[in-house]
Amino acid sequence: MTALDLVVHGRVQGVFYRDWTVRTARELGLAGWVRNEGDGTVAAHIEGEPQAVEAMVARMRDGPPRAAPTRIEQREVAATGLTGFERR
Repeated sequence: MTALDLVVHGRVQGVFYRDWTVRTARELGLAGWVRNEGDGTVAAHIEGEPQAVEAMVARMRDGPPRAAPTRIEQREVAATGLTGFERR
């Protein structure tokens, strides 16, 4: 099990980035959450099989059609045993 905390920079608020993240994470069988931050970034915690986590980060670099992510900060953290993926 791998877990990451992420901060996504760029045009990621107001473009359905969170909803897209929830749908994509669920398709990949990941657990965690995603939320907007006051500084215009999107924060997320994802955990699951290493290959699925890697695939999710790769997809988040593009995001949904109207998004324009410029950079993703990532930090490996301990998995918390979450089940499901939610928007906060």
